[in-house]
Amino acid sequence: MRILVTNDDGINAPGLAVLEAIAQDIAGPDGEVWIVAPAFEQSGVAHCISYTHPTMIAELDPRRFAAEGSPADCVMAGLYDVMTDAAPDLILSGVNRGNNSGENALYSGTLGGAMEGALQGHKAIALSQYYGPEIARAADPFEAARMHGAQVIRTLLAKGDWSGDSYRTFYNVNFPPFPAADVKGTRIVPQGARHGAHFSVEAHASPAGRRFLWVKGSPQHLAAAPDTDVAVNMDGYISVTPMRADLTAHDLLPALQAAFD
Repeated sequence: MRILVTNDDGINAPGLAVLEAIAQDIAGPDGEVWIVAPAFEQSGVAHCISYTHPTMIAELDPRRFAAEGSPADCVMAGLYDVMTDAAPDLILSGVNRGNNSGENALYSGTLGGAMEGALQGHKAIALSQYYGPEIARAADPFEAARMHGAQVIRTLLAKGDWSGDSYRTFYNVNFPPFPAADVKGTRIVPQGARHGAHFSVEAHASPAGRRFLWVKGSPQHLAAAPDTDVAVNMDGYISVTPMRADLTAHDLLPALQAAFD
């Protein structure tokens, strides 16, 4: 099996090393794992692509490349520049430092990489490690992802639905903020939303007197609806959410059409 791995935390991120090890396990001794990851951190860029300027790419080691672009750029670089002899069988993005449950999924460069893989017609999975007080200072904050990641991926490869007429399905996997031994299992759930959570900006002045705005996030422990990714992660479960890039609110189409008729 040939696997393409990317992330949004950057080529030197510890979560990328975790996912590389998981990918090597999945690929097997006769498989290949290729890394194409951002040269610098690209958190929060979502599905951004560098449409108006070129992306420099450099080979750091055999099958390991750094690109000065977004995760979606890295996936395209992998498909059309790095792995031109044969396409990957699977694209993995992560393991992100921090969760991509709930509203975070909409901003996530980790999901952006997986989404680009799906748009290009490939099987793709995004993986993220929820942080919390029990693991933030642990020797291995990625232990839950490291210990359970390969089995989740194998199950999705064997039994997941990868269909989609126009937009192919990809998967968003979030590991809970607990040690691996405390993980209760895996739940298949929809994307949730933390009540009252939103991003904002805060102004600061530089030493030279210039005004800058910093983006501020929200607390990650805010409540969400039961049986959603946020809720089950906080309860100790791995969440698996099937996703597609179709943003249409399909349930609203009939009533809206009737209003215009």
